Amino acid sequence: MASLKIIRKRISSVKSTQKITKAMKMVSAAKLRRAQEAATAARPYAEKLTELLRSVAGRVDASTHPLLQERAETRSVHLLLVTADRGLCGGYNTNLIRRTEQFLHEHGAGRVRLTIVGRRGFDYFKKRPVTIADKHINLFGGPNAALAESLATQLAREYAEGTTDGVFLLYNAFKSPLVQTPTVEKLLPLTAEGQGDGGPADCIFEPTAAALLDRLLRRYVTALILHGFLEAVASEHGARMTAMDSATSNASDMISRLTLEMNRARQATITKELMEIIGGAEALKG
Repeated sequence: MASLKIIRKRISSVKSTQKITKAMKMVSAAKLRRAQEAATAARPYAEKLTELLRSVAGRVDASTHPLLQERAETRSVHLLLVTADRGLCGGYNTNLIRRTEQFLHEHGAGRVRLTIVGRRGFDYFKKRPVTIADKHINLFGGPNAALAESLATQLAREYAEGTTDGVFLLYNAFKSPLVQTPTVEKLLPLTAEGQGDGGPADCIFEPTAAALLDRLLRRYVTALILHGFLEAVASEHGARMTAMDSATSNASDMISRLTLEMNRARQATITKELMEIIGGAEALKG
């Protein structure tokens, strides 16, 4: 059994750690509320924009716009991976990396180019035989709208120039503080809806459908990437809050076990001292 002094040191250390995890949980909970509201508010816009864009794209010739043209052969794929800069958020980053490995296996690691947002993803893949086209790490305040617009412009230009034959986005979709789902979204090329796929049958477009499509496509990729960023930020705060809550609870359990062990050690010490006193008294009588 460990000595009384060592057990007391362990209890003190665990209590200090518990204060840190409890503070991190409270910070994440405060940030989660705002991040969740932002992610929830962005969903209807992204969904409606995608629906409208596919509907408009179904009314024009796909060959008229480079972002609608399907490639006959997929030689190169660009994946935008959104991870966190920091850890201590449970399986948040691990699940994303595992899904990315699966994506690389499905499309062929040699044909996939990665743009990574977040240090955790970059730290993992920089040691692997994959092509990292770009990275954005140590972002103060997380990925924002300016970064989304910059990445959208770059990815759309690459696709239009034929550098890549497909663009995908991988991020954690926020379901609840306990559940975050790694999600892959195809950004380019856009799949147009047919006339019979439920879109508005008789619409008058002003300006023309082709002109409207060009304007919408500029916003489409940016809106989806920004939506992915907002979902990822909310998921990270939810995962960290849950992880810190579990760590705080585990610290309480550990403190209880160590306290019980300390009491037993103290009782053993008292018993030993009593035995020594009684033994000494008996020796004096003899």
